[in-house]
Amino acid sequence: QVQLVESGGGLVQPGGSLRLSCAASGSIDRMYNIYWYRQAPGKEREYVAVATVSENINYADSVKGRFTMTRDFTKNTVTLQMNSLKPEDTAIYFCHARHYTGDNHYWGQGTQVTVSS
Repeated sequence: QVQLVESGGGLVQPGGSLRLSCAASGSIDRMYNIYWYRQAPGKEREYVAVATVSENINYADSVKGRFTMTRDFTKNTVTLQMNSLKPEDTAIYFCHARHYTGDNHYWGQGTQVTVSS
């Protein structure tokens, strides 16, 4: 069974930090690019970061310098360390796996991140 399971969301004050994790199982392997997306209330889902099959990490401009994504190919997990959080970072964060050919893709169930004082 193919699964992406996110964890680590919660409530944090502005300026604080959170660490999200995503565990992949089933047929998701190192041939998949793994993404973080987020969706705020009333807005479209937006790209946050990606860990590619070639071991590159790229970020959206809105999070560059504040968020750090890592990938552990042996454990088949990715993390998203989020620092200097802002209220506008409030969203449901989703893990997304897409085969490098584009043929298959999967979504996790999402984890809520709320930044508020």
